[in-house]
Amino acid sequence: MPQTLTPPAPAPAPERAPAPGTAPDPELRALAERHGLTVSGARPSLPEYTRQLWQRRHFITSFATARLTAMYTTAKLGQLWQVITPLLNAAVYYLIFGVLLDTRRHVPDFIPFLVTGVFIFTFLQNSVMTGTRAISGNLGLVRALHFPRACLPISFCLAQLQQLLFSMGVLGVILLCFGQLPTWSWLLVLPALTLQFVFNTGLAMVMARLGSRTPDLAQLMPFVMRTWMYASGVMFSISVILQGKHLPKIVELLLNANPAAVYIDLMRFALIDSFTAKQLPPHVWAFAIGWALLAGIGGYVYFWKAEERYGRG
Repeated sequence: MPQTLTPPAPAPAPERAPAPGTAPDPELRALAERHGLTVSGARPSLPEYTRQLWQRRHFITSFATARLTAMYTTAKLGQLWQVITPLLNAAVYYLIFGVLLDTRRHVPDFIPFLVTGVFIFTFLQNSVMTGTRAISGNLGLVRALHFPRACLPISFCLAQLQQLLFSMGVLGVILLCFGQLPTWSWLLVLPALTLQFVFNTGLAMVMARLGSRTPDLAQLMPFVMRTWMYASGVMFSISVILQGKHLPKIVELLLNANPAAVYIDLMRFALIDSFTAKQLPPHVWAFAIGWALLAGIGGYVYFWKAEERYGRG
């Protein structure tokens, strides 16, 4: 009798790897835990993340110094541009606002007033702008090396603080030239700058996370920062603007609580004799501390929550 051929039994289907986002096999998980293996690129806990950042504090300071040095290596004047740039901005604002619009008539010691505002806002502006590109502009470094990504926005803000300290030396000379002799109030510069640095760093972390997902944000930020500058009393006195004006309470509150204006006013109060406590907004130190804590802690946690996603996609 002819033999009938029976089709071979189908080979068993190969086991599929678990889809991304699904729980791993319990046996594999137990094996990994037994040998101390962890998920590659997993986000550490917040205390562990903070500990890793502290361990890399020397890298952060060295990276900030190297970045600041490299910024002007191709310019003949080199590091002098750290001071020349804000001074040129102050000269332009003096010509437009001080001379043409005559805002200097309402502000005693207008040149120290203006230069202080320009230097302090430049510190904020550059921190935010460099923070926005901290991740998206350094993808090669992020993808090649394993380190807490918060090192980047922190080091960028530290570089801006170093640049501000150079400018503060020039500001001191300008103050002396216009009769502003050192007093005990100059010591208030230290807590004011410390609070602003914490605020700038927290805000830079927020912008670094947003900029990592939306690189086009870096093109929009110059317009945002320019608008913020005009609302922060850099070229004019907010207290003079509010005098005799019946503005809505919400507008007065927003102008007085504006963090950029708060830190600028504190620096002017510390350095300029004619800028008295009457010109400070109510509860100015409470606003300064509150903004620093809100931006510093909130920005740090917000940045940490996306740690495992930086440099991917």
